[in-house]
Amino acid sequence: MTSFVIHLQSPTQSQQIEDVASFVGQDESGSFGIQAGHERMMTILSYGLARYRTREEKWIYLALPGAVVYFVGNGLYITTRHYYLDTDYQRISNALLKELMDEEELLHTVKESITRLEQEMLRRMWQMQRVAS
Repeated sequence: MTSFVIHLQSPTQSQQIEDVASFVGQDESGSFGIQAGHERMMTILSYGLARYRTREEKWIYLALPGAVVYFVGNGLYITTRHYYLDTDYQRISNALLKELMDEEELLHTVKESITRLEQEMLRRMWQMQRVAS
């Protein structure tokens, strides 16, 4: 059986994974698989879990918040903001859930800040209009 190499890249880490037999990911069109010798392709992975299998038949899970995937020359290039690797499905699922909850909390905080900023801007505009009258 032939294999290919995965090149994982993020702003803070990168690694090269040898002897990969297959990769399974998901984009907007659904799940897809890649094996050695696949034709050149590019897609955007959805937020969630992907997985790859080494030639030793061991599945490794990859949690990521979306990624650009490019397969060329028997190499799979995955570029993302950050990622987690684990052989334990439950552990990586929990890590992904925690990240999702943290991002939701951050989004809520940002929305509250924007609302306060808008209210303050409207208050100041109202005061400026009152003084000008």
